[in-house]
Amino acid sequence: MKSKSLKDTYLFSKKISTKIKPGSLILLFGEIGVGKTTFARFLINNIQIKKRIKKTEVLSPTFNIVYDYDCIRFKILHYDLYRIKNYKDILELGVFEENDKNILIIEWPEKIKNKPKSRIEIHFKYSKKINVRNLNIKGFGKFKNFNNEI
Repeated sequence: MKSKSLKDTYLFSKKISTKIKPGSLILLFGEIGVGKTTFARFLINNIQIKKRIKKTEVLSPTFNIVYDYDCIRFKILHYDLYRIKNYKDILELGVFEENDKNILIIEWPEKIKNKPKSRIEIHFKYSKKINVRNLNIKGFGKFKNFNNEI
């Protein structure tokens, strides 16, 4: 898929928000500035709208490493592993604890050595055209057919 505008990214996130639920793990790959946090912001806000929860400001968790957003019966945990130095730090954060009860969105998942079997990966890449991003989605484990649903 190509995203030629913020609206395209918003619509893509809206489609995904209708397909995910607690237990979903979304890994966002891509260079700095390619749109991972913007996508996460749209996704979180779309879920909040769907749950009739007041939209909150979704900040980049680069410096805090994680922000959580309460969605009544579950949370959305938005991680940014950019500043993490080693895998041990990821384990100490407890990233994968209780992930069946929440939705996890993780930026910079390249730092995770053994990725969970069931996950959704979204790869963001700059296009040769200015302001265009190539988005590639792949599902694994229980999400293996996810990209066919989008």
